[in-house]
Amino acid sequence: MNCVDFRRMIVLTDGKLTPFGAKTAFSVVRYRGDHVAAVLDPQHAGERLEDHMGWGQGIPIVASVEEAMRYEPDSLLVGVAPIGGQLPDGWRGYITSAIRHGLGIISGLHVMLREDEELAALARSHGAALLDVRDPGAFDRVADGRAADLSVKRVLTVGTDCAIGKMVTALELTAAARRAGWDAAFVATGQTGIMIEGWGIAVDRVISDFAAGAAEWLCEQVADRQIAFIEGQGSITHPGYSGVSLSLLHGSCPEALIMCHQPGRTKHRGVEQPSASLTEHIALSERLANARHPCRVSGVALYTTGLSDDEARAAIDAAADETSLPVTDIVRFGCDPLIAALGAHLGLG
Repeated sequence: MNCVDFRRMIVLTDGKLTPFGAKTAFSVVRYRGDHVAAVLDPQHAGERLEDHMGWGQGIPIVASVEEAMRYEPDSLLVGVAPIGGQLPDGWRGYITSAIRHGLGIISGLHVMLREDEELAALARSHGAALLDVRDPGAFDRVADGRAADLSVKRVLTVGTDCAIGKMVTALELTAAARRAGWDAAFVATGQTGIMIEGWGIAVDRVISDFAAGAAEWLCEQVADRQIAFIEGQGSITHPGYSGVSLSLLHGSCPEALIMCHQPGRTKHRGVEQPSASLTEHIALSERLANARHPCRVSGVALYTTGLSDDEARAAIDAAADETSLPVTDIVRFGCDPLIAALGAHLGLG
């Protein structure tokens, strides 16, 4: 069974109804809103989802699985990705309640629900599927650089930090590329991307020796396409997540990078350690990428949440002056500058 087989999901946020607290939920509602029956969040039950997300109009926020059943759900999706990917004790009740109602469970946690004896037994007795999206299976391929020989043009989103818009940028660029007439694919490398697209590998779950091989294999799956937008993970300077960032960079052998950045963010999330500047990240990413394959940063995608439109435009102008690259906020102002830059760099009309 696949994530996209579920069409009436309850999305669990449990008090974390913010862009950083429930990043998975925000993206699933944004890109698969037609398949969301309700959001489960007792702290915000009865409120309007669009007031929290900016989208999701008409999707109710409920206080319990029992209340959500009136909307005829078929599954419960864990919409929060806590640091370390563990299962908080407070969520166990939601999951067991959903299983008892025969609902499938879609989880992107590092903890594998099907390996939990209590949950697995309960699921068997109620005919409920446990879908551990982050499980890559027995993947044991070591990269050898073969992605560089593929004809598909490979664009990787990278960032100055984690949780800075790499997946959304890749998704929006894929959609914009298709509108431009390109045969474009989105390559999911994390649990949320897989929940949206229906396939991929959560590369951060792959054994480190094989993580670049996973990126390489993913590129091979879209080898017949014109261009692939590969979802980035972490940041090359983040002390906790740099490993997966480098594996994607070297495994996919991208020809172009799109740098994702939030103006004013000077520390890494989760560890509160200083981050390098935007220009330093661009230089470092290009240097590391070119160690394997010719590559350059073609543009910058700014994440301007919390800024007014005028402030966002000023931030875009400042980043353009700083980097001498095309810059946009792809959600507010669209992808046109980045698509034009990629078309020119990659030779796509």
